[in-house]
Amino acid sequence: MVVLGSTGSIGTSTLDVLGRLRDRFQVVGLSAGTQLNELRRQAEEHQAEWIAIQECPAHNVPDQHKGIPCFAADSEDVIRRLQAPDVDIVVSAVVGAAGFNCTWAALEAGKTVALANKESLVVGGPLVMDLARKHGGRIIPVDSEHSAVFQAIAGKPEGVERIILTGSGGPFRGWSQEKLANVSVEQSLRHPTWKMGPKITVDSATLMNKALEVIEARWLFDLQPEQIDVVIHPESMIHSFVEFVDGSVLAQISPPDMRLPIQYALTYPERLPCPAERVKWKELSSFHFESPDRKSFPALDLGYEVARRGGTTGAVLNAANETAVAGFLDRKLPFLNIARACRAVLDAHTFDPNPTLDGLRAADRWAREEVRRWTSLNP
Repeated sequence: MVVLGSTGSIGTSTLDVLGRLRDRFQVVGLSAGTQLNELRRQAEEHQAEWIAIQECPAHNVPDQHKGIPCFAADSEDVIRRLQAPDVDIVVSAVVGAAGFNCTWAALEAGKTVALANKESLVVGGPLVMDLARKHGGRIIPVDSEHSAVFQAIAGKPEGVERIILTGSGGPFRGWSQEKLANVSVEQSLRHPTWKMGPKITVDSATLMNKALEVIEARWLFDLQPEQIDVVIHPESMIHSFVEFVDGSVLAQISPPDMRLPIQYALTYPERLPCPAERVKWKELSSFHFESPDRKSFPALDLGYEVARRGGTTGAVLNAANETAVAGFLDRKLPFLNIARACRAVLDAHTFDPNPTLDGLRAADRWAREEVRRWTSLNP
């Protein structure tokens, strides 16, 4: 097994699960963005054979630390190791489009990918799914919402009429646009139920995370956008619903703990005892649901638009959002301008309905530069 993004929230939860299943899994490789010391500690603890780091000085590539070689993440060295015969499962937990190339490489080699990097399908859904089918690769979702759908359909999507993805609503549920105009970075990072990295936490605050999940579900489950709904569920206990053609509805319920969907992805189709918290049924009083406020949170509509149009729109939306969120976290862009920047760049881009892989990468680069330019013109 290889865990990409091992020092992030999903990666650390994955290693916690693997630490309890040492008789079943062997960690071959680990990768991270910047936390080299933590990455080395993880490698020693889990006896990894190699590590990779995204941002490290040239003198560390390759590096020997207690016999563990270190490489540049996304390099040809890492791609070869991902595709090696001794790797069965790749956990793709790198945040953003940075995880696309390694997800692609793993599927190209016919590996099973436990997918937490939703951007792989947002950017290149049709191409990624075709690649998996062509080479015998398999994608098992790790996102709690998509794992819930996957569990409910039990690998047999026949008879599904629609799915309903749930969302907590983030820290600003119920806020008007007027109130959102002056929110701070600190407020945006206070998620009410999940502990996540800063980028995905801001995405949850704008509802862009739910927009990206709509796009991911569209390709992962081969659904039309009209078959995907979103409801706000602040308790974050019901992770998604699946409604079948006969009117029956199945829901997956568990406390908000990512170790459960991670373990299910790794052990599928088996179910094993899991360290995740159990539902305390006697303490439950009620579940609440409401429609998302699309006026205050227009990012969700962008997700549906991209799911309908396909082509280059996913690459453009994702790149624009990543760049805009980075600008917000650097305090250079107001909160509401994240979605506005994405809207402007989507409108301005030259749409290609059937892009190649190189075309998607070019659209990604263009969108990032355009948001940077847009940001300089719209303080």
